[in-house]
Amino acid sequence: MHRRAIKTCGVKTKGERIEMSTGNSDYAVQMHGITKRFGAFYALKDMSLDVKKGSIHSLLGENGAGKSTLMNVLYGLYQADEGEIFINGKKVEIKNPNTAIANGIGMVHQHFMLVEDFTVTQNIILGNETTSRAGVIDMKKARKKILEIVEKYGLEVDPDARISDISVGMQQRVEILKALYRGAELLILDEPTAVLTPQEIEDLLSIMRNLVKDGKAIIIITHKLKEIKASSDTCTVIRRGEYIDTVSVEKVSGQELATLMVGHEVKLVVDKTPAKPGETVLEIKGLVVKNEKKLDAVKGLDLTVRKGEIVGIAGIDGNGQKELVEAINSLVPAEKGSIIVCGKNITNTDPRTVIDSGVSIIPEDRQKRGLVLDFTVNENAILERCRKEPFSRKGILNRKSMEEFTKAIIEEYDVRPEDCGSRRVGELSGGNQQKVIIGREVSMNPEILIAVQPTRGLDVGAIETVHKTLINERDKGKAVLLISFELDEVMNVSDTIAVIYDGKIQDTFHQGTVDENTIGLLMAGGKNHG
Repeated sequence: MHRRAIKTCGVKTKGERIEMSTGNSDYAVQMHGITKRFGAFYALKDMSLDVKKGSIHSLLGENGAGKSTLMNVLYGLYQADEGEIFINGKKVEIKNPNTAIANGIGMVHQHFMLVEDFTVTQNIILGNETTSRAGVIDMKKARKKILEIVEKYGLEVDPDARISDISVGMQQRVEILKALYRGAELLILDEPTAVLTPQEIEDLLSIMRNLVKDGKAIIIITHKLKEIKASSDTCTVIRRGEYIDTVSVEKVSGQELATLMVGHEVKLVVDKTPAKPGETVLEIKGLVVKNEKKLDAVKGLDLTVRKGEIVGIAGIDGNGQKELVEAINSLVPAEKGSIIVCGKNITNTDPRTVIDSGVSIIPEDRQKRGLVLDFTVNENAILERCRKEPFSRKGILNRKSMEEFTKAIIEEYDVRPEDCGSRRVGELSGGNQQKVIIGREVSMNPEILIAVQPTRGLDVGAIETVHKTLINERDKGKAVLLISFELDEVMNVSDTIAVIYDGKIQDTFHQGTVDENTIGLLMAGGKNHG
C-alpha cells in the first residue's frame, strides 16, 4: 500500500503530525517525542500519541514494537529519556503509577494483579481504603461505591465473590473497577481480549462503549484487527518503536491495518494444500481426567490424530482442554482411559517420557508452563535438551552451542530484539516469548506437535508465521493437534475439526464441510441436526 493511499484514509501521517509545545484540552492524553532507551537499544524513538476524550483509541504494532513500553511510560512504570506528556492539555511529569493514578490514568495489565484469596471488594479497595475516624476500614461505604460503578457501566460483578471463584472475564472487570474506583478518566487496556471467550469479548466491548459515552477515553493495546474494527474510533500504528500513522478506523480495512503494522502485505487467509493423512500418531481412548476441584473435567474423551494432518479442537475455555493437555503431558493423572503415541502407551508416565516419545507441546500459559522467566533466552531455548550433546557434556553446559542454536531460532522466528540471547526471557514482550517457545518445540522434530493457543498475543505477521509453521510440520508428515479458542483459527488451519463440550468430543468434521454457526452451536452444548 502506497503512502499516498494511506493519507486519504488517515487522521494524520508521520509527515503531517502537529508538533505542539503546549497541550490541547480536547485530548485526554498527548505524548510527544517520547524516546526510551535500554542501554544502546531504542525501545521508543520520537514516538507520539494523541487520544481524544470520549474515544476508543487502539495502539497497533508488531510484537516488540514498543506498545507496552509506551503505555508503561504513560503509567509511570518507566521514565522517558526524552519527550513530553500532556493530560487534559496540561503538561505533567509522571514519575510513578501513583502520579498516573492521581492524574486520572488507570491501567489493566494483560496479566491481572489480583489477590485470589481476597474478595472483589477487598481487591478493589486494596491500597485505597476508606476508613472511619477510628481507623477501621469502612467496607459498607466501599461496597456501596463499587455497586454504583457496577450499575453505571454495566460491569455486573458480585462485590462479595472471592477472586479464585470467578471467571477470567469477571477478574478483568474487577481490574477495570479498581481503576474506576480510583477515579480513572483514561483507561489503558493491555491485550484485553487475549484470555476471554467470544461472549466475554462482546460484554467487554459493551462496557467500553458505556465508558466512552460517559466521556472517558480508552487506549487498547491489541493485535486483533477484527476487534479494532469492532471497537475503536482511531488507531495509531507503531513499528520498531517509531510512529507510523494514525488512522480513522472506519476508513481503513483490516488488510490495510495489517500492512501498516508490518510494512508489507500480509496474508490474512491461510494458504495450504489438501491434507494427506497417514497412520495414527496420537490415539486417545475413553480418557477421564479430574480438575483441581476433583471433579471430572474430561469425561470419556476419544480422539485420533494422524501423520500429515492438523486436528483442531474448537471449544469454549473451561470444557476440559486444559486437563486434556496436562494428562497428555503427564502433569496430572488420568483416572481412566489411555493415551497412545506411535503405538506406545504413555498414560500416567512422566513429562520426560512424553518428550522422549516424540511429543512437543506449545503450552497455553507461556509464563507458567513454557518458560523460566529468570533464565536467559539461550537457557530457555534448550530447556528440554539441556542434558544432551551438543548443549552439555558431563553436566557442563556448552555456552557456544546454546548461543548458536538460539541465534538460529531468533533469526527464523524474528524474535526481538535481535541480540536477546543473553537477556532474561522475562524481559521480552509476551509475543516474543511465544516465538521462543514455538521455535524450541518445533526444533525438537516431534512426531506430534500439540499447539495450545499458539497465536495468543501475537501480531498478524507473527500469526501468519505460526500458521505456516504448523502447516509445514504437517507437510513434513508430522501430526499436529491445535487447541484454540479462536474459532476462525481452528476453521482456517485445521484439516479435521473436533468440537469439545463438557469434556467430550461432540462431533468431528472435515474442513469445508461445516459452517461457523454449526460449530458455535456444538460449542455451546447444542445438537447437530445436519
